[in-house]
Amino acid sequence: MSKSTVTDKALAESLKKLMHHQPINRIRVKMIVDDCGLARHTFYNHFKDVYDLLGWIYEYEVIEDLEKYCNLAQWKDGLLLVLNYTVKNRTICLNTYHSLGRDHLETFINKVFKHVITGIIEDITQNLHVSDIVKKEATEFYASASMGIFIAWLKQDLQKDPNLIADWIEKLMEGNIVRLMDQYAEP
Repeated sequence: MSKSTVTDKALAESLKKLMHHQPINRIRVKMIVDDCGLARHTFYNHFKDVYDLLGWIYEYEVIEDLEKYCNLAQWKDGLLLVLNYTVKNRTICLNTYHSLGRDHLETFINKVFKHVITGIIEDITQNLHVSDIVKKEATEFYASASMGIFIAWLKQDLQKDPNLIADWIEKLMEGNIVRLMDQYAEP
């Protein structure tokens, strides 16, 4: 592991620790570097601000493991990975959602849904000729719908079991993406 990654992880752990006790919009760079024993300029060598670090946390901790699930056979396992991460990091995710950092969380989750759905569509259309426009529009639609379900779950403070949320999203998409791609496949 590179020295840069070790530093990034140390800063991330400090931010996560601080987020258990206060909203992210009250956490300052000085608090983070004091907690992990680094110099302030070290922080700025890695991140532009606290929200940039927060975005890195979500990217690093979830996206890295998600790639293998971006296909028709395993997408639900990937979704469960994200949902279980959210439950495991409940305080941090809800803190982010209820703060000025909400955009970071929503942007990240939308990116995750788009990434997974793009993989599903590529898997479905590997032997079909479907225009990139249709693929993009389908990705946008299903990512937005999934995002709506995820945000509703956050608004309810993650009260429902992640498996129920995954089942709900599966019902939304079950067979629909395949039918849509078949419908728009060019001969």
